[in-house]
Amino acid sequence: MSAHYLDKIKAFQQQNENRYRIVISCPDQPGIVAAVSEFLYKQQANIMESNQYTTDPDGGSFFLRIEFECRQDGDTQQELEQGFRQIADHFRMEWQLVRVRHLKKLALFVSKELHCLQEILWEYQSGNLMADLAVIVSNHEDARELAEAYDIPFHHIPANKDIRQQAERQQLELLEQYDIDTIILARYMQILTPVFLENYKNKIINIHHSFLPAFIGAKPYERAFERGVKLIGATSHYVTSDLDEGPIIEQDIHRVNHKDKAEDLKRVGRLVERSVLMRAIKWHVDDRVIVYGNKTIVF
Repeated sequence: MSAHYLDKIKAFQQQNENRYRIVISCPDQPGIVAAVSEFLYKQQANIMESNQYTTDPDGGSFFLRIEFECRQDGDTQQELEQGFRQIADHFRMEWQLVRVRHLKKLALFVSKELHCLQEILWEYQSGNLMADLAVIVSNHEDARELAEAYDIPFHHIPANKDIRQQAERQQLELLEQYDIDTIILARYMQILTPVFLENYKNKIINIHHSFLPAFIGAKPYERAFERGVKLIGATSHYVTSDLDEGPIIEQDIHRVNHKDKAEDLKRVGRLVERSVLMRAIKWHVDDRVIVYGNKTIVF
């Protein structure tokens, strides 16, 4: 990896040495923000950013993301977690406290289409994606040269419906070896089994090359062309056992017309795919996405 990128990472970690994020979801009731704010005040923390949302003021769900700085000695994160548990239990919170300087470890899964992978690697090398791209996994050899150019470990694991369980065992062993936090399916054209998904609930991000819920499944551009659509799009979502129906993180569209053939839709669509997936990844690594049922709150 280039010295420029390493300098960017080092600067980011130095700038965020004392910065944390706390992400909360719980049943809505009075006093949540006051309790959290008072706790942070007692820890001598300075709130840098705060976002909140309530689904329904009368008995709905409440979501909160706070980014703050807390200058303390010792194991500050452990102390904060221990101190916050009483508040979390009282309000029945699902919560996570994250130290910003600890970068999430990502595994990139890809097949033969490399445009989304290229976008991720470019943003990574440019210092615009603050994450650790730990490994690239593919059921084809096409991405090996690209991975080696960026000095990222590449593993070729053949996969198809006949050897799916065997392939997933190898993949899970690899993910454990690299201590992976999140999996990015950058046009990985294999269906993952429920057993695999159980290990990474809401931590597998996919890019689907259509504006869901339209054209779920295979060959959406061809089907869009046959239908004569005037808009094509892409959808980034968390993966569930229901094909292309997981919680949506981001979507975008581009206008087309009667002159465009299926190949034209693909060409334009690839640009949309790249930007949509990239935004979803950045929001995820910044802990801005909270899953709520089969929806997401994105702060």
